[in-house]
Amino acid sequence: MLAEFREFIARGNVIDLAVGVIIGGAFATITKSLTEDLIMPVVGWIFGGVDFSNMFILLGDVPAGVSPTDYAKLKEAGVAMFGYGAFITATINFLILAWIIFLLVKAVNKAVRREPDAPAGPTEVELLAEIRDELRKK
Repeated sequence: MLAEFREFIARGNVIDLAVGVIIGGAFATITKSLTEDLIMPVVGWIFGGVDFSNMFILLGDVPAGVSPTDYAKLKEAGVAMFGYGAFITATINFLILAWIIFLLVKAVNKAVRREPDAPAGPTEVELLAEIRDELRKK
């Protein structure tokens, strides 16, 4: 059983997958920062200074001492909320990540794509047969 597991892990596909997951996690962090720190502030500015991360609808009671407009504190306190602003941010983050992955896959496919093989010429037997036929004609 241990030998089978070692063989499974040693396959190139498993190691490639592990590397892909690790790089994907790091890439997701970069994309999240791009979305939250660069894109969403610009989008908020375009829409009149709206902060999407603080857009929510309260569904439960606000505990004493917590501001009813502080999304982070309300979430920390466990108040039931419909956080559509966080969902908008996550959706934009996903779309950016999906677009970048699409562009990367497209570039890799273009780089890997080979020119179609040239049509094969006559085989050795066919060439010898042609030579034989030409010699017979003479």
